[in-house]
Amino acid sequence: MPRGRPTRASVYARLDAAMADLHSRLGGLPAPAEAGFVWRDIWHLEAHHSTALEGNTLVIREVEALLEQGRAIGAKPLKEYMEVKGYADAATWVYSQAHFGESGGSGNLISLTEVRHIHATAMRPVWDVAPHPDANDREGPGNFREHDIRPFPGGMTPPSWPLVPARTQDWLDQANGAATQLREGRGRTPFPEVLAVLHNDFEQVHPFIDGNGRTGRLALNLLLVRLGYPPIIIMKRQRDTYLKAMQRADDGDAGLLGELLARAMLDSLNRFILPNVAGPARLVPLAALVDDRFTVTALRQAAQRGRLEAFQGPDGLWLSSRKAVDEYARAKHSRRR
Repeated sequence: MPRGRPTRASVYARLDAAMADLHSRLGGLPAPAEAGFVWRDIWHLEAHHSTALEGNTLVIREVEALLEQGRAIGAKPLKEYMEVKGYADAATWVYSQAHFGESGGSGNLISLTEVRHIHATAMRPVWDVAPHPDANDREGPGNFREHDIRPFPGGMTPPSWPLVPARTQDWLDQANGAATQLREGRGRTPFPEVLAVLHNDFEQVHPFIDGNGRTGRLALNLLLVRLGYPPIIIMKRQRDTYLKAMQRADDGDAGLLGELLARAMLDSLNRFILPNVAGPARLVPLAALVDDRFTVTALRQAAQRGRLEAFQGPDGLWLSSRKAVDEYARAKHSRRR
């Protein structure tokens, strides 16, 4: 197989195969009530990175102490702790929807009430200590903006504020229509690029005076978990790539953003979901077997050398099991003695 970075098409194909395998062999996403520890790890990381994309400076240790113990360690401004707390509260509600395929029995995937709820939950804690300086009394958490937004660096200009309610409803219709097409197998555009367009379009509307990036990523994850996909986490180190991808999507090219989202879904699958729902003998991608003993590169080299029991699929992806990795570790340890 040729080496190098996988093509965009191969990333999409791997995501499709991984999701088919998750649902056919492993029963789909675990329910938060049944596997709280799985979702808790995602919760910590998403709350950290999604707020860091917006400039929050808490490190992961401070985030974990805040969310697990309610302790504000460190000496950061109170506003930053409240940003993380609000985001985490909203993410908890989003994750709770993982086994509900629609919005309140409506047949739709997402509603205006839910978008407002996400924004209100995410923004209320920080608003209580540091409200937006330009907001009027009607622009608080959960309420649409009544200010126009200046053009963004790439030239994108959100609509004038009187147009926001109608444009938000257009976005909801678009999201629910895309979900229907996906469920019925009628879509021709790769699913990650459908998501990319939806995410970018929400940010173009910019319905609130503040917190649109956080709300947009949470709304995207609500769509994903209701469709049976893992939530995405855009890492803070990916911020420049993310912004570049959003600017390209502004110009009508959703490919880079779609690839970024697809890779993020695969990362969540391999890092959090598969290692916890697959039994010790189940074949999973090597990336799902990484731990403090072995990197994915070390596992791939062991598989290629025949030292790790593994199987290479027709797409070049190596699969192995936790049992095989443990046996390889024991054999490696015994050779050193």
